Amino acid sequence: AAEETGAKPGRQVLYWHDPMVPGQRFDKPGRSPFMDMDLVPVYADLASDAGTITIDPRVQQNLGVRTVEVVRRPLAQKVEVVGAVAYDERAVALVSARTTGFIDKLYLRAPLEAVRAGQPLAEILAPEWVAAQEEYLALAATGVPGAEALRRAARQRLMVLGMPEETLRALEADGKVRPRVVLTAPISGVIGELSVREGMTAIVGMPLLRINGLATVWVNAEVPEAQAARVRPGHAVAARVAAYPGEIFKGRVAALLPEVSATTRTLKARIELANPKGRLSPGMFATVELTPATTEDALLVPTEALIQTGKRQVILLALDGGKFRPVEVETGFETDGLTVISKGLEAGQKVVVSSQFLIDSEASLKATFGRMEGAEAAAAPRAERHRGEGVVEAIGEDELTLSHGPIPSLNWGAMTMGFKRPVGGLLPEVEVGERVVFEFSTNAKGEYELAAIAPQAAGQGARR
Repeated sequence: AAEETGAKPGRQVLYWHDPMVPGQRFDKPGRSPFMDMDLVPVYADLASDAGTITIDPRVQQNLGVRTVEVVRRPLAQKVEVVGAVAYDERAVALVSARTTGFIDKLYLRAPLEAVRAGQPLAEILAPEWVAAQEEYLALAATGVPGAEALRRAARQRLMVLGMPEETLRALEADGKVRPRVVLTAPISGVIGELSVREGMTAIVGMPLLRINGLATVWVNAEVPEAQAARVRPGHAVAARVAAYPGEIFKGRVAALLPEVSATTRTLKARIELANPKGRLSPGMFATVELTPATTEDALLVPTEALIQTGKRQVILLALDGGKFRPVEVETGFETDGLTVISKGLEAGQKVVVSSQFLIDSEASLKATFGRMEGAEAAAAPRAERHRGEGVVEAIGEDELTLSHGPIPSLNWGAMTMGFKRPVGGLLPEVEVGERVVFEFSTNAKGEYELAAIAPQAAGQGARR
């Protein structure tokens, strides 16, 4: 007989139910009227373990329950953010005029042109250089006593006028006057700003060009305020850009700027990336993964195991024998789909990561969660009663059929339906065809049960 009912020998069955409709209870085994499955027994020995519920293995399989083990292992606090590539403002060279003259020739025509270190940029015709060079050559050729001191002074004057050392050596070697100075690029990169044109007059100190180096670039990444504490200068960085799928550009966090955006609530991390062959261009969109230099030993569970219950976070703990118990946990940071557990679990325990809410439906976990909030166990409150008027249509063994008018408290219209008999039975004077007033509520099985019924007072209605 035990095989036929699905009950286990030696255990007392309280009732049978359909796990998918836990509110409905049945006093005997059979097929569920709701789902294509057998009713499942609920045993008396399961009701005594407060806060713990047991689910038959077959039901667990039907619900798709999946568990994983809580593990403790080193974990890098990775942070993934996005940002835009920009010029490295520390790799900038300004080319300015060191003497007054005229821009005789310009080798570059527009901003963003690429240049190499040592490449000619412009030629300046410097009239002041001509007289100073001739004076120096004349003093160098004379043998007059004391001329050496004058020669050194003339040489110093040429340097003050902006003549490079290598040009001075060439002048001393061949004795040829050089009226023009050739400006060359101090670094490789691109022209960021071009402020002159051929024929313009250049004065001492006037900025002529700006060169932005491309050996390294910055990525200005937006770090959420909540994750800013996990980002430190020096942390290793791996960046990806859409232009080079599958390729990783290595770098480091150069600085975390001390200003929070009022709009996005993010801090800006200045990230320095090596830029081999100058392939990273300012304006490119980059996805950046920041990894701290050190890792910490952490207790980890999949983030999907967490259940949010208002102000608390709960995890469903899987015990032996098909038992489950909700436990409150305190969490740390989340990364790569894993969440750090600060309090509430131990390594080696198993937690549910899927179908938690189906288990909640199966076991009415809401009551258990309520106890976790500090609610004390108490008797079930009285079910809400609803009042109506109608006519007795039929009186059955355990049910009374009434044709009633609207029930405002439930937003019901007029209808004919059956109600379960009240516990004390029907009053003797209630008969078929009699107009009555009645009260009813919903019982534990979800059925509508009469709480009171009486004939309608004289003058309010009559038998039909």
